[in-house]
Amino acid sequence: MSTISKDSLKTSLLQLECHFTWTLLKEDIGLEALEETILDHIKFVEECNITDYNILSYVCHLKNSNEEALRNLQKAEEAIQKHHPGEIARRSLVTWGNYAWIYYHMQRYKEAQTYVSKVENSCKKLSSTAHGKIQLPEIYAEKGWALLRFGKKYFESAKNCFEKALKSEPNNPDFTAGYAIAMFRLVSFSEMSDEEMRPCLEALKQAVELNPNNTTLLALLALKLQQLKQDNEGERYIEEGLQKTPDFPLFLRYAASFYRKKGEIGKAVNILKRALALTPNSVTVHHQLGLCYKFRLLQLKKERYPPQEEVDNLIELAIFHLKTVIDKKPVFFTAYCDLGNIYALGERYEEAEEIFQKVFQINDIPCEDKQEIYFNYGNFQHFHMKSESKALEYYIEGLKIEKYSYRRKQCIETVEKLLKQKIKRGLGHATDFGRLGFVHKLNGRKQEAIECYEKATALDPNNEEYVNALAELQLSISS
Repeated sequence: MSTISKDSLKTSLLQLECHFTWTLLKEDIGLEALEETILDHIKFVEECNITDYNILSYVCHLKNSNEEALRNLQKAEEAIQKHHPGEIARRSLVTWGNYAWIYYHMQRYKEAQTYVSKVENSCKKLSSTAHGKIQLPEIYAEKGWALLRFGKKYFESAKNCFEKALKSEPNNPDFTAGYAIAMFRLVSFSEMSDEEMRPCLEALKQAVELNPNNTTLLALLALKLQQLKQDNEGERYIEEGLQKTPDFPLFLRYAASFYRKKGEIGKAVNILKRALALTPNSVTVHHQLGLCYKFRLLQLKKERYPPQEEVDNLIELAIFHLKTVIDKKPVFFTAYCDLGNIYALGERYEEAEEIFQKVFQINDIPCEDKQEIYFNYGNFQHFHMKSESKALEYYIEGLKIEKYSYRRKQCIETVEKLLKQKIKRGLGHATDFGRLGFVHKLNGRKQEAIECYEKATALDPNNEEYVNALAELQLSISS
């Protein structure tokens, strides 16, 4: 193929709406874990097979298995013929786009061009203005589902995709379900008032109404109600789901999460064991089991004479499941904190230190995960290694990351509390007053910040950082 026609093929490929043009980056997910998740979904949720096979083809390509990627696209085509025999072209646009890209990467340019032409010709028939790109609600929805699979960085975009799809078909069950799940994921990662959570609750209620057999949505609605302190109503939905789908692993893990948060650890563990038997490689199930054993361990540690054998057994179980999580999904950053905390609870401090240092070596960790790691390592230094100075250092690293999150708020509160205690004991140095001034400034308490920076500069008059911060604050008050 000539360079010119190869370049024009690439230009055409970039016009397609498919997984290869949706900026889904492999560094944001664990490929093995994502593949397992999709395969489990295919096994248990037949109606989503087209979407699942399409994204699985992309995951196979990311793993350099292009032949396997093509086999999955064939399965997607078979599912389209089975479920949508009357609108094959309309439903195949994403699949054909993926075919074109995979053939391009395999340097089979003629076949790539064939699929580009199939998409372009179908788009022309479906819309007189389209050229390889067409704004169909099904494509918006498929993009939304793909974005949800690639992690929290993508959740806002996923929500926007489902919103666009719903503009065309406001009562479409699939679009409504996707929108509700995206909303649920978004609010799960932020601190919100009950009023702010209301739109998510309404979206889940509508999705449940339009998808009466979808117990995943029932479980998410139950978890949202639990968050709003409506446990009894939430539990009724969980019980209904257990009756309808006692062997559906995706529902089971949400049900277990409900009971763990309720404090019924035994019940949660039994449900998770059932889910693990059905999906032995599920990262989420292993993580949930690790959390349950950690929670039970903390309960035992509160007893005056905790049974040592049970304590040791819980530590080993938690370590096994959390190590499995990290091995299968190295980008599950908060699992490193969970594992480090378990080692610390078992007084295995060297191993705890090792796991925290391991996660500190990883590049490109999202801001919220970094805050989580700094806060947990600060706690490890504070409560286990009894080093208040080192703890402060890491809490401060957490609050310096300027993205608002619950963990950042905790870092700020902890730093303020520790510094005030230290100063009250008469042990405050210039650094401590400077740090407290910084915290007051972050909280918008300018007068308190000025007082702290004045004390810091009195103790360390040549420190440019304190002098500049003080001058800036005084200027902002006078202007």
